[in-house]
Amino acid sequence: MAVAIMAIALVAVLGSQSQSVSLASEGKFNTTAALLAQMKMAEMNLENSENLTSDSGTFGENFPDYNWETAVNDVTFPGTEQISRHLMQVDLKIFWGKDELYQYHLREYRFVPGIQ
Repeated sequence: MAVAIMAIALVAVLGSQSQSVSLASEGKFNTTAALLAQMKMAEMNLENSENLTSDSGTFGENFPDYNWETAVNDVTFPGTEQISRHLMQVDLKIFWGKDELYQYHLREYRFVPGIQ
């Protein structure tokens, strides 16, 4: 009887240990991805808005297995055509690993006064 109780207790303890490791990995990714997204958006803000295009890449040796993708699209909102022609939607996705288990998404709307 005592062995059965210990077995049940050990299964519960090992299950919670596995879950805490998983949560720690997810927390590390979310923290790192947020900082990398901020860095990438700052780089994109330095570029001329008229030259922004969809792209993808990695963060190099410092952050192995972290990748990014950007999608740049025009924005149209009904009733705001005059303003909408100056808006661009920039979507940034940070993901980790080949199977993209962890993903972080960020969207920015950018006003570009030079677009006609």
